[in-house]
Amino acid sequence: MAQLGARFHGMEEVVGSIPTRSTNRSPRIMPARPSANTEVIPAAADQAPILANLLELYAHDFSDFLDLRLGAEGKFNGFPSLPLYWTDPGRHPFLVKADGNLAGFVLVKRGSEFSGRAEVWDMAEFFVVRAYRRRGIGTQIARDVWKRFPGPWEVRVMEANVSARRFWERAIPHFTGEAINPVRIEKNGTAWTLFSFESS
Repeated sequence: MAQLGARFHGMEEVVGSIPTRSTNRSPRIMPARPSANTEVIPAAADQAPILANLLELYAHDFSDFLDLRLGAEGKFNGFPSLPLYWTDPGRHPFLVKADGNLAGFVLVKRGSEFSGRAEVWDMAEFFVVRAYRRRGIGTQIARDVWKRFPGPWEVRVMEANVSARRFWERAIPHFTGEAINPVRIEKNGTAWTLFSFESS
């Protein structure tokens, strides 16, 4: 089975150019207040098994639109690069809690997968378990992460992942306060949407 990171985000070439932020202001529509108290907590190395378990749920979600197959042991086992998040200083793993309960994870890394810009922050992986979706929690988590890492950001999502694309189309303008014009790209027959913006 191909690595999750390679299937979801591993792209060495880009068709099209990296967009600039639109100068058109979008209406300041604030997201709903989160229905739970959220925490975004740096994950320690001894918590890697917890992240690995959550990545299995993440892969299961992707199996709705990707041909991901379980291995003989009943796992997807699709993210062998996970240990790098505790050895590479440009990578940052986080666990997410809502009202004290485990609710997801975020993986952030430095460096664009598209433009080659080393200073770009990349939302490598982002996951909220289903029980906590559509409650404003994901938006709050994303805002928390973006504020921790000021500078240029990229968020990339497969166009087949319709619910995730719609989420980012709402969450990013809520954060920046202005319209974002994403770029649609294609790699090996797969269509992607790339959002570029600044956090300050």
